[in-house]
Amino acid sequence: MITTEQKEKLRGWFAGRLPDGLFEEAAEVTVDREEITVVGRIPAPRLAEDVSAAEREAAVTARIQEFRERTRETRIAVARDAEHRFRRKVSWGVVCDGERALFTHVAAPVMTRLRQPERQVLDTLIAAGVARSRSDALAWCVRLVQRHTDDWLVELRDSLEQVQRVRAQGPDATPDSTSASGPGHGEVADSSTPDAEEG
Repeated sequence: MITTEQKEKLRGWFAGRLPDGLFEEAAEVTVDREEITVVGRIPAPRLAEDVSAAEREAAVTARIQEFRERTRETRIAVARDAEHRFRRKVSWGVVCDGERALFTHVAAPVMTRLRQPERQVLDTLIAAGVARSRSDALAWCVRLVQRHTDDWLVELRDSLEQVQRVRAQGPDATPDSTSASGPGHGEVADSSTPDAEEG
């Protein structure tokens, strides 16, 4: 579990490290145990008001691709610094004219043991064509839960954060127990394979 203070320090680091003008406004920075995702807003292409939906879509797609290519070296340099400091893979994305696009992301494997009734749920999703495999079905279930219980999950995360703060004040607390760098205290070293082309 990552505390609010750790998230704030991480967001502050990116606010200071990202070059001015890279994005139109402060980037959205999201973090979990394996990954930091940085998403920024970029300018929409200039188009006539009466353009078709197809033309607008093509223009936005081209603008996103142009930004990705033009900023690759800059983003790789920032990602290297962040991955060294925070021990997590950095992924990038943009929002352009309301369209959100992720360039890279970590797909972390999660192992679990399921009893027969739980496996039957996954197999039903496969048989119905909702999912291709049990792992795909499990990911679908997680997305469904996330969509319908977002408020509950936020409340649960807040409660876990409070527990972590109380633990940090205990007799075994160390001075660096709230550090946002290095594995430990809710962090793990990144085990994902780095993207050779892009940070």
